[in-house]
Amino acid sequence: MNTIYFYRTNSTYGCFSNFSRHGFLLEGIYWPTAEHYFQSAKFLDINLKVEIANLASPFEAAIYGRNKKNPLRPDWEYIKIEIMRCAIYNKFNQNPDINEVLLSTNNYTLVEHTKNDSYWGDGGDGTGKNMLGKLLMELRDNTINNEKRS
Repeated sequence: MNTIYFYRTNSTYGCFSNFSRHGFLLEGIYWPTAEHYFQSAKFLDINLKVEIANLASPFEAAIYGRNKKNPLRPDWEYIKIEIMRCAIYNKFNQNPDINEVLLSTNNYTLVEHTKNDSYWGDGGDGTGKNMLGKLLMELRDNTINNEKRS
């Protein structure tokens, strides 16, 4: 099986990371990274969303989004995959350079390789769900299929 592992933003496929600096406009707000958007979507309060959008780094956005003092929206566990799907769709569609990188992966398996996350990533040992990798492959395959139909 041909596999592409990604995690660090400064690596060959670093643009696949939610921390990569490939911003996009969505909901009338410019999001500097997919991480900024994803973390802000945990909340219904527009002021919290704007605060997160304006944070200097995706690392700061991740910390802010995990702050238990902020009121998490009650449906978060049910919508988080759709939120991530929306984030990466806009990120790649509004940044043609990285969309080309995604499409160039053909039918390779994409894996966010990190021991820090066993839901979005592979858990570092392949036992994680790799949901980010799966969503990226879904986006790639849908884009290719849509181009074939055009």
